[in-house]
Amino acid sequence: MSDRQSYTSSKSLSLNVQVQGKGFPILCLHGHPGSSSSLSVFTNHLSKRFKTIAPDLRGYGKSRFHEKFSMNDHLTDLETLLDRFHIEKCLVLGWSLGGILAMELALKLPQRITGLILVATAARPIGNHPPVTWQDNLYTGIAALLSCIQPNWQWNIENFGKRSLFRYLIQQHTPTAYRYIATVAVPAYLQTSKTATNALYTSIQAGYNRLTDLHQIQCPSLVLAGAQDRHITADSSLETSRHLRNCDWQCYSNTAHLFPWEIPNTVLDDIDQWLEEHPQFS
Repeated sequence: MSDRQSYTSSKSLSLNVQVQGKGFPILCLHGHPGSSSSLSVFTNHLSKRFKTIAPDLRGYGKSRFHEKFSMNDHLTDLETLLDRFHIEKCLVLGWSLGGILAMELALKLPQRITGLILVATAARPIGNHPPVTWQDNLYTGIAALLSCIQPNWQWNIENFGKRSLFRYLIQQHTPTAYRYIATVAVPAYLQTSKTATNALYTSIQAGYNRLTDLHQIQCPSLVLAGAQDRHITADSSLETSRHLRNCDWQCYSNTAHLFPWEIPNTVLDDIDQWLEEHPQFS
């Protein structure tokens, strides 16, 4: 069972956190838009052997925050969270934005971050998403609404899902992927604040690039990517893996940005194998 707790950051922000399992701690960081629930595909599995700590980042999920902030405030919140849990060392699993924050934490707290699992992310994020049309938004809204009512409805997947923006997020339009979209992605989207969106876009528009600093990260890393990812391309993830000193790389064909929801068993098996190869985390 999850134990939801709140912890106050140095700026008096209370983060909603889901904690599961016992053992070596893994800090699990979601993407944008997202929430701690977005990581259930990982935490429900990893918590069988590890202690998973999945916060709603500032301005996301139930960590409500509507004042202007910067990306560095996320790092302050997360360092405070580690202190409150008395965690001296941990792994960090980060998906998309969460992966960027994971690398930033490893640079900021090298003695505390002992390993990185980086999912659909990059230190110099590059996307090749086509322009969004009004039809894209219309079909996405209809597909999302119908998925919330009946996630396994193949008619909805064929007629709206595959014509919506979901076609850029997933390649395998399976009932499993749509269940995650309906139960996790849609609520997370609705709970993401404008200030969180502005903080992320401001950083990206400023030309975020940490490639030249990655050599400072000494801990083992695993970088996972979807071959058809249009939000953070597989090539930019590969570029990141090549700048990390101690890194394993895996790219999954016929998948996109949400590949952990497309092929969850394959992804979890690969993570398990990587963890077995690094027994210092057990």
